[in-house]
Order: sequence, then structure tokens, then C-alpha cells
Amino acid sequence: MSNKQGKRYSDEFKRDAVTLARSSSKTVTEVARDLGVSPEGLRSWVKKDQAGRGEGSGGELTSAEREELRRLRRQNLEQQKTIEVLKKATAFFARESDR
Repeated sequence: MSNKQGKRYSDEFKRDAVTLARSSSKTVTEVARDLGVSPEGLRSWVKKDQAGRGEGSGGELTSAEREELRRLRRQNLEQQKTIEVLKKATAFFARESDR
């Protein structure tokens, strides 16, 4: 059986490829061919880079926004857990004070 999973490229390679694609007068397809990567892969790296810079299409988040969203979701989860503990403690102490 053949391995359907594609090649893995380092982040440094991807950054360099995107920089080359952005600064070159060649098309993305030509740059991809020169580097030996798939044009679709290079296009997705360029698109991701543009989104990270805030240059993407309307609905895409920048890298900073994605990181903030992850941080806020973690914080929200922690606060929900704290609220649940406090609710249980309140119920416990309410029962204890009724005795």
C-alpha cells in the first residue's frame, strides 16, 4: 500500500517558500515547481500567511486572534469549572445551615 500522507515540511521551509512566492515575479505554480512542492500546498501556505498578517479574506482570523481565542476559551472553561465548584459548595453549606 502507498502512503497517502504527504511530505512534512518544516515551518522554516514553509516560511522561506512563502517569502519566495511573495517576492518573486514568478507565479505560485512556478515557484512550487522550482521548490519541488505541490502548487496547492504552497498556495495554502501563502493564504495562511496572509491571514496571519491580517491580509486574508473577511472571515479569517489572524494568528494573534486565533491565539487570543484559544486563550479565552481555556479561561472560560476554567471559570465554568470554578462556578460549578462554587454552586456545589453553596448547596452543601445551605444544607448544613438548615440542620
